[in-house]
Amino acid sequence: MRSVWPPSPAGTELSDEDLELVYGYPEDLRGPFVQVNFVASADGAVAVDELSKGLSHPADRRVFLLGRDLADVILVGGGTARTENYRGARTNAVRAARRARLGLAPVPPIAVVTRTATLDPAGPLFTDTRVPPLVVTTARAETGALAEAGAEVLVAGEDDVDLPRALAMLAERGLRRIDCEGGPGLFAQLIADDLVDQLCLSVAPLLIGGTASRIAVGPAAPAPRRLALASVLVEDGFTLLRYRRGSG
Repeated sequence: MRSVWPPSPAGTELSDEDLELVYGYPEDLRGPFVQVNFVASADGAVAVDELSKGLSHPADRRVFLLGRDLADVILVGGGTARTENYRGARTNAVRAARRARLGLAPVPPIAVVTRTATLDPAGPLFTDTRVPPLVVTTARAETGALAEAGAEVLVAGEDDVDLPRALAMLAERGLRRIDCEGGPGLFAQLIADDLVDQLCLSVAPLLIGGTASRIAVGPAAPAPRRLALASVLVEDGFTLLRYRRGSG
């Protein structure tokens, strides 16, 4: 993997340490910082046969896992957690050493945003994990079985999840580096609420067609949100774009 922007010497491959500098969170965060991580095809499809893995590549996977390694918490929508059959975050010796060096907990928890809390307490999110998940939901949701399965339940709203309040609740727990892995509905709501600080978008050199969703589907923002291009990496035809919150 090499950097096109900012330009690096021709042929220079980026090391893991280089990528940490590219994708690292700002220092001394006082509040939540939300990074959104997506992969899409060249024609904008977010999935193949309803799963994102059909678009992935080792380069994209490397950045995806790095995003988890640098985060305090992994944020995901309930629909994506169900469709992708989420389980707890994994690690290995190298990745655990990175997190220890950065002063982070050994494994980041998964935080699932779900208005109705319709998650399976016998699923891998609860049974195949090293740390309990967080369920970010509403006051009207039935959460007893999820709490019994070990989840920490965060109530952030009455009928709908209040995302600014939800992120503030995570930050109060020291979970400020937030790596959002989708899905499109959650991303759209984050955009509408102006909560996206960084977008990491991997573009796969594939044409999918059909009726596949785009990376953000839901409420529109009151006005377009300006982004600034921060880096462009390439490998094997895949383009890995990173945008930061812009001005204006």
